[in-house]
Formats: sequence, C-alpha cells, structure tokens
Amino acid sequence: MRLGADHYYATSDPETFAKLAGYFDLIINTVSAPIDINAYLSLLALDGTLVNVGAPAEPLSLNVFSLIPQRRSFAGSMIGGIRETQEMLDFCAEHGIVPEIEVISADQIDEAWERVLASDVRYRFVIDISTMKNE
Repeated sequence: MRLGADHYYATSDPETFAKLAGYFDLIINTVSAPIDINAYLSLLALDGTLVNVGAPAEPLSLNVFSLIPQRRSFAGSMIGGIRETQEMLDFCAEHGIVPEIEVISADQIDEAWERVLASDVRYRFVIDISTMKNE
C-alpha cells in the first residue's frame, strides 16, 4: 500500500483466486519461479491477457482450457528496445513512479551478492559508481 496500491491480495491464500476469478484484463507475471500458471489465468476476464516476463528455470505447465473458454491469451515479453525503454521512463516520470532501491558502495558488492543468493534483497541494488577505485 505504501507503494501506491489500492488493494492487496495474498496469492498464498486460495480464497484470493476464488474471490478474484475473472477480474483482471491484464496480469504481468514477473516471477522467475515455478507457479501454477493456470490458477493465475483463471483471474483473467473475457479476452484478458497474462504476459510472462519472469523466466523460471523449469517449464511452466499450461492447460489450454485455461485459455479457450474465455478467449484468454498467454504472452511473453523480454525487455524492450531503446524506444520502449524511453516510453516507459517517460510514463514513470509523468506519473511520479520511482524505483525502490538500495544504494551500496563498490566495496559491498560481495556482501550484496551473498544477499542475492540468500534471497535477502527487497528491491534492487544500485552501486554508487563514485565509490569505485581508479586503478
């Protein structure tokens, strides 16, 4: 809610899927872990689309009957090119959308990597380039 959401639903609660079935026109899945993609497809309204931008190591299992009856679509997208990136940055600037980051110094890179491996990163690390040594 602190980041501007109007609502919050825990997908770990099976009631969430029953309550929100057929609710969304668009879902952007950023998760890079295996999930029940069919459960998320059930949240789409008629002609809704789920766009997958996360890249799990294991294949996702998809039941086509999660798509056909409601004309739902399942799509994928990688990062856009320069034009798309600029459009996204312009949109964010226009709407006051800013990233949540944790700034670290160059000498904290090893510690940051250990935190990545331990899943102890809340948002993104940004390395303060002014702390880099010129050698």
